[in-house]
Amino acid sequence: MSNLVAIVGRPNVGKSTLYNRLIGERDAIVDDISGVTRDRQYGACVWNGKHFTVIDTGGFVKSPEDVFEKEIRSQVEIAIDEATAIIFLVDVTTGITDLDENMARMLRRSDRPVILVVNKVDNQQRMLEANEFYSLGFDDTFFISSLSGSGTGDMLDAVTEHLEDEEEFKTDLPKFAIVGQPNVGKSSFVNALLGEERNLVTDIAGTTRDTVHSKYSKFGKEFFLIDTAGIRKKAKVHENLEFYSVMRAIRAIEEADVCFLLIDAQTGIEQQDMSIFSLAQKRNKGIVLLVNKWDLVKDKETNSARDFEEKIKKKIAPFSDVPVLFISVLEKQRIFKAVEVGIKVFENRKAKIKTSKLNEVMLPEIEKFSPPNHRGRFISIKFVKQLPTYYPSFVFYCNHPKHVKASYKHYLENRLREHFDFTGVPIKIYFREK
Repeated sequence: MSNLVAIVGRPNVGKSTLYNRLIGERDAIVDDISGVTRDRQYGACVWNGKHFTVIDTGGFVKSPEDVFEKEIRSQVEIAIDEATAIIFLVDVTTGITDLDENMARMLRRSDRPVILVVNKVDNQQRMLEANEFYSLGFDDTFFISSLSGSGTGDMLDAVTEHLEDEEEFKTDLPKFAIVGQPNVGKSSFVNALLGEERNLVTDIAGTTRDTVHSKYSKFGKEFFLIDTAGIRKKAKVHENLEFYSVMRAIRAIEEADVCFLLIDAQTGIEQQDMSIFSLAQKRNKGIVLLVNKWDLVKDKETNSARDFEEKIKKKIAPFSDVPVLFISVLEKQRIFKAVEVGIKVFENRKAKIKTSKLNEVMLPEIEKFSPPNHRGRFISIKFVKQLPTYYPSFVFYCNHPKHVKASYKHYLENRLREHFDFTGVPIKIYFREK
C-alpha cells in the first residue's frame, strides 16, 4: 500500500515551500500572494527507509474568494479519510487564527495521526512565540523553517513513525491500474472484464483507503486489475472531486505495472487527465490511453478517431509514444483489445537489451548527430548500457556528462524508440563520466 502524507493548512502558511523541501525539487509555485498554488502537487519522498507520497493540498483550492474556507474544510475532510498521516501547517508570524482553530478541531476528532508544524520559526523570538501553538492540543508539535530546512528532520522522524510498512503485492503477472476521472467508466470497465467471476485477492478490511486486486484468468490470459473502492456519495467528495480522485489514483498507480487511463470521448483529454498521466509517467509506469464512450460521439466524419488521437498526442508530448484505443465499455467494444495492448506494454517495460546490441545500434546514431559542444568543449559519448531497473533506463558514458543538453537527450530517446519497441513506457536516460 502507498503511504500518503497530506500537507494541510490555510493559505500562505508555506505549504508549497515545505512540499518543495520534502521532495527535493522546486516544483510548486511559491509566492507571497495568498493562494498562489494552482497546480496539482504530489511528489515522492523517502525518509528513514520509508517511501511515501507528499500531497500539497494548496494546489486544489480553486478560488481565493468566498469559497476558500469551504474548499479548505472539504480538503481537510478528504485528507482525514484518505491520507496515512497529516502535516497540519501553521504560521508563527500570524499566531493562531480562527481558521487554524477550526481546522484543529476537525483534525483532533479524526483517527489519523496529525503532526502540527509551526512554520517560519527562524529566530529565538519566534521560537518563544511559537509556544502558543501547543494550546491547539497536538502531541506531535514541531517548530521549523521550511525555507532554511531547520527542524524538518525531527518532523520527518515523527511522520515516518506513523507510516505503515509497505506490503508490496508480489506477483510475476501484470498489474493493471484503472485510473481516470470520476464517471468515465472505470468500474464498468473492470466489471465488463471480470463479469461475475470477480476474485478479490487482497481486500484488507477496516479502511476505505485500500486498493483491491482482482485476478483475471480467462482465454489464456492472466493479470491483476488494481481498483480503488468506489467514490462514496458524500457532499465533501462532490465539492472537491478532483482532490479526492487524485488521492485515489496515486494509490492505484503506485502498485501497478501499467496504467489504463480512461478518457471521456465526449469531453476529450482534460487537465485532470493530464495530471494523472503525468503522475504515471513520473512513476515510470506503462500507460495505455482508453477513450471510452466512443459510441456516443456523433458525426465521426468531423470528429474522426485519427484527429482525436492527434490532439491527445499533442497534449501529452514529448512522451507521445503511447497507445490510444477507442472503446465503449457499455457496448464491450475493443475492451479485450485493450487488455492485449496492456500486456504488450507490460512486456515492453520489462524488455532488456544486450549491451552489444545497444552499442551496435546507438553509436552510429550518435556519430550521425553528435552532441552539441559546450563552450568549445567537444562532448564524446563512447559507450551505452541498460541499467538493471524495473523500467527501461539507460546510461550513456561520456567525457562531460553535465553538459549534455536536454534536446540531445530527447534525440537519444527518439532513436531508442525507433530501434526498439518501448511503446507506452517512459524511458530514463542518464549521462555519466566514462
